[in-house]
Amino acid sequence: MDKLWNSNYTKVWMANFMLFLSFMLLTPLFPLYLSETFGADKQTIGIVLFGYTITALLVRPFSGFIVDSFPRKTVLLICYSIFALFFAGYLAAGSLVLFAVVRTLHGAPFGATTVANSTVAIDVLASSRRTEGITYYGLANNIATAIGPTVAIYILDFTGSFTLLFVLSLILASVGFIINTTVKLPEREPQKERPVLSLDRFFLLEAWSESILMICFGASWGVLSTYVAIYAKQDLNIIGGTGLFFFLLALGLILSRLAGTRILRKGLITLNAGIGMVVSLIGYFLFVSVQAEWAYYTSALIIGLGNGRMFPSVQNMFINLAPNNRRGTANSTLLVSWDVGVGLGVLSGGALAQVLGYHASFWCAWGTTLAGVVWFLAYVRHSYSHSELHD
Repeated sequence: MDKLWNSNYTKVWMANFMLFLSFMLLTPLFPLYLSETFGADKQTIGIVLFGYTITALLVRPFSGFIVDSFPRKTVLLICYSIFALFFAGYLAAGSLVLFAVVRTLHGAPFGATTVANSTVAIDVLASSRRTEGITYYGLANNIATAIGPTVAIYILDFTGSFTLLFVLSLILASVGFIINTTVKLPEREPQKERPVLSLDRFFLLEAWSESILMICFGASWGVLSTYVAIYAKQDLNIIGGTGLFFFLLALGLILSRLAGTRILRKGLITLNAGIGMVVSLIGYFLFVSVQAEWAYYTSALIIGLGNGRMFPSVQNMFINLAPNNRRGTANSTLLVSWDVGVGLGVLSGGALAQVLGYHASFWCAWGTTLAGVVWFLAYVRHSYSHSELHD
């Protein structure tokens, strides 16, 4: 049997881990940073952080086209180096406006790098191990989610220095870039015969209902991942507990992703997705309805267990709705839909918190999750069963 963890795949996996670790060191703490450093109010925080999602969203649909049209390693190294350098921009941003500019622009290389790195990972995998390899590739994101906020919270509590976190993120991203310089890719001819501008070139229209589903779950995730640290500190009086929250969240993601792989192999995609969505709904409800420390941590594990089943299942739905030559478009559509949801969650969560407080924002997150579950049960699962393609 072909080797899964070959040297090039291992390198790309590590580079992806460094990418998301540098990202997750800062993301949950940005609301605290903006509040304590610049005195930004809740709505302003939401607007500033929303810009990052917008640029990532705008870049993603075109990233696949660029990766296919130019040498992939060159594209990857350019995107990754720019992503790493932007962490230095946070160190130089001495005002709220300048920080907002840096943060917004940083979304572009992040969106492009994630697409390029995942494409290179597929290139270096043996075809017989591709499905398994893609599953394990996603674990790098989950593990980084577990480690990043935990480490960041402890560093901040111990030193009180956001500057140290910016430097550490810069170092980690630079290490990821260096790792990718050593990856060896097979020679390939760029695909030239493809329409330059066409809606179905950039968006899988057949998956419109699945896209709405991902927007709902992305919105609730955007509120949770962005505002949980400041919510825990200001509303629940939990100091330094965000690291453990994200560790439990990621632990749930990892465990359920590994367990769900066996079910997905049996073709029970909609069943696995539905279970994950209902579990996530229960987790969000516990988080927002019981304002106690035990519920805060327990809900993190439950939400992770739910999303860990939901996301890979829905990703398979996107893939199965596309012919072989459009599976890149299917992946891009999935990520764009998720980005739209996350962005809406960040923006609306900040605006709602400004008027009614963060607790109201998390009730809204539960509401969008409920809407996603209802939409899936009422329409998506039936529509998918009649539309999926079979190779």
